[in-house]
Amino acid sequence: MAKSAAVERWFASTKPPSEAALRRVRDIILGADPSMRERIQYGITFSSTKSGDFAAFVRYSEPGVNLRLMRGRRLHGRYPHLEGTTVKRMHLADAGQASAQAAELRSMVKEWCALGDAARAKATATRAAASRRAGRTADRH
Repeated sequence: MAKSAAVERWFASTKPPSEAALRRVRDIILGADPSMRERIQYGITFSSTKSGDFAAFVRYSEPGVNLRLMRGRRLHGRYPHLEGTTVKRMHLADAGQASAQAAELRSMVKEWCALGDAARAKATATRAAASRRAGRTADRH
């Protein structure tokens, strides 16, 4: 699990009131899939893969964990603790609740990563088909 030194500095300088819970959620997300990475942007932490941002800690100065999922509407699994219609988010009161909902969080991360893998595979197949068509066209001339 690749942890960012910049995110560690963010924790040290920000000192959020629910640091233990934020760190627990961070560990769950980063441990759910080897492609997950983290970074600081706009003063908040983001978890992402090569296919895009998965989630960010928002309202971190308030108690609890407020996790905002980027493009969360793409997730189709059953996630009972995921809230919102347009913007998907998850609120966890403390590290204990984060641990209790770890399986759900891991499932969301895995589905997110699978969506990215499927999009990459489709793009690769599209490029290969276009290359084959271009080759056939060149053979005719």
